[in-house]
This record gives sequence, C-alpha cells and structure tokens, in this order.
Amino acid sequence: MLVVSTIIVVFVATFLAAAVAVLAGWAVMQSREPAAAEGATPSGLLGFDRSTPLLKQDVLSTISVWARLLARFDFVQGMKSRIAEAGKAWSVGRVTLTMLLTGSVTLAVLWSLDWLPGTVGLGGACLAGSIPYVYILRLRTSRLNKFEDQFPEALDYLSRALRAGHPFAASLEMLASESQPPLSLEMRTTFEERQLGMSWQQALDNLANRVPVMDVSFFAAAVLLQSRTGGKLGEVLGRLAETMRERSMVRGEIRALSTHGRVTGMVLTTIPIVVALVMSFVNPGYLGILLNHPSGKDLILAAAACLVTAHLVIRKIVNVKL
Repeated sequence: MLVVSTIIVVFVATFLAAAVAVLAGWAVMQSREPAAAEGATPSGLLGFDRSTPLLKQDVLSTISVWARLLARFDFVQGMKSRIAEAGKAWSVGRVTLTMLLTGSVTLAVLWSLDWLPGTVGLGGACLAGSIPYVYILRLRTSRLNKFEDQFPEALDYLSRALRAGHPFAASLEMLASESQPPLSLEMRTTFEERQLGMSWQQALDNLANRVPVMDVSFFAAAVLLQSRTGGKLGEVLGRLAETMRERSMVRGEIRALSTHGRVTGMVLTTIPIVVALVMSFVNPGYLGILLNHPSGKDLILAAAACLVTAHLVIRKIVNVKL
C-alpha cells in the first residue's frame, strides 16, 4: 500500500511540475508578445471578423496555451510533417502531451523503486516518453514502403492510359479511383489540387513533399519536363517503372545479404539479458551483489549503455541504403 501511495504522489507531483512549467512559459511569452500594429486594418471593415476565418486553421493543439508554447520551437514543423507522412490526423499537441504523460507515469513508477539509481529513472522516463513518436515513425516507414511497392504499378497504369489517348489529368483521376491507399489518397489529393486551380508544378511539388520518396521526385520531374519540352510521356513513365522495379530487386538482394548481420546484432544484444534473467532465477544471490554494492548499479548502467550502443552500431553498419 505504501508503494502505491508513493507512486501516486510522485506522479501527481511530476505532472503538476510540468503543468506549472507550461504555465510559466506561457506567461513569459505573453509578457514578451509585441503589441499589435497601430495601422492595421480592423477586421470589421473587411466584412468579417477573426472568429470566422475563411480558410481552414491548422492549429498545433486545441489547448491554446500549449499551442502557443509549441509554436516557439523549430522541431514542431518536422513533427507535423512526420505525422502527416504517417497518414494520421493527430495534432502535434496531442502527440507531445501523450509523450509527456507517458514519461511522467514511467518516472513515477521508476522513482518509487529504491534499488534503481536516479539516472536510470530519468533515462527510462525519456525512453518511455519517446514511444508515441517512435510509433509514428514506424507508421510512417510502413506507409512509405507500401507506397513504394504500389508506385511502379501506378506508373504502368498511367503509361497505358496515356497510350490509350487519355489526358494526364483523367489518367490520374482513374488511378486514384482504382488503386488502394495510401497511393489512392495521395493521387486524389494531387488531382483535386489541380482541379482547384493549382498549377501542375505546384501540385506535383506538393506530392513530392508529402511523400518523401526518391521515385516520386523522379515522377514529378519527368511530368514537368514533358510538359515543357514535349515527348511521349507514356514511354517515359514505363521506363521509369521498369527502373524502379530493378532498383527494388537490388534493394531486396542487399537486404537478404545483410540479414546475417542484423540477426547477429539481435542475438548479441539479447544474450546478456537472457543470461541475467536465467541467473536471477537459478541463483538470485549471484546478481544480488551488483544490486547491493554501491558501485554495482553504476556498472549495470554502464553495461546497459554499452549494450545499446553496440546494437545501434551494428544496425548502422548493416543498414545499406540504396
């Protein structure tokens, strides 16, 4: 019962401290906010007020205090791009608050364990707090990989439609209607941007920005070059699709050859953990010396840091980018 009460008290204290820090930051920003320009045109003279905007507002968070605080940091735009590339409609405020809540709960739980050093609690809280963002990055990678797998077939579809006499806009609309997500969503967005009056250059640039894949940049460059110089776009897209398939085959061969290195790194990382767990059950007093000795906790922390560093180094070595 005492342990549960300690956990609750530490969690509440951590969350209140974070809330006080946010409010303090908001107060500082409010005090430094410049006054509105005297010569600005009142919104009432234009026939509408600021409470009814004509365009969709891309807010960082529904909590105004948190949104103003996030707007001061540069990493927010990168996080917003990653969330959009993952195919999620989450706001940056929602993700950051989830990270803060997860880190606070983890810190409260680890801080209540007397046998753990404080650095381990802080490190565990940072790792736990990064889990929501890591999940978004995993979703982003999976979505982009799926898009890359669908893209050669999409280029073949566009090539056949152009050779059959359909204009490029109609071919893109048919592709968006008959393909599967995420390809269909991105192509539909590009087609709708063009229909709303945006130029092909801007629409294709937006597609390349939304989907940061090298193949999409090649596709956008080929379409824009053909629109300026002329030529048979169907043949260009067909050759581009063939090149993408060949590169995908080479990437698969490299990944197969590097599988041995990835498996080796995984085995070398898990062996110390498995041995420690087995020894804790077979002979609990054997590892108890490290937990009870003053320098034992530091040795465990150093060993864990070396283990994580070695795993990351092995992954970096075997990760061959093409």
